[in-house]
Amino acid sequence: MLDRFYPDNYVDSAYGIDFEALYEKGFRAVIFDIDNTLVPHGAPADKRSIALVKRLLTIGYQVMMLSNNKEPRVKLFCEAVGTDYIYKANKPFAAGYHKAMERMGVDAAHTLFVGDQLFTDVWGAKKAGIRTYLVKPIHPKEEIQIVVKRFFEKIVLYFYERQVRNR
Repeated sequence: MLDRFYPDNYVDSAYGIDFEALYEKGFRAVIFDIDNTLVPHGAPADKRSIALVKRLLTIGYQVMMLSNNKEPRVKLFCEAVGTDYIYKANKPFAAGYHKAMERMGVDAAHTLFVGDQLFTDVWGAKKAGIRTYLVKPIHPKEEIQIVVKRFFEKIVLYFYERQVRNR
């Protein structure tokens, strides 16, 4: 039952993913969450996030940001990194993920999703059939509703890590 929330991959950071190797395997698009995935919650784009997007575009990826946040926050970040975006995406519903893939002209088999939350980011991407990367949150300061979700995420991750060890 909990496995519906399990990520395909659980890594320390979006910045440590070997996107070049994944491109070699046929992936052509990356959808990112923004807050606590690429920058701390509410922070502007920084040199590292700008460099990552530039690197991905140079490799040949399509890149899209998918956020539940409001447009002013998402637009400001995306203008700085140079990507398209979908705001108020209503994650974990799959519609936003499908819309992102449609706008990039790719299908789920060639798309990656990178985010920091199990119950919105990962679950939604899995429902859309996309390979998922769960990253550890960049910064511990979060809104109260996310703090509550993190408690339940720890339970799910305990069973996920147990399953991974037993493979």
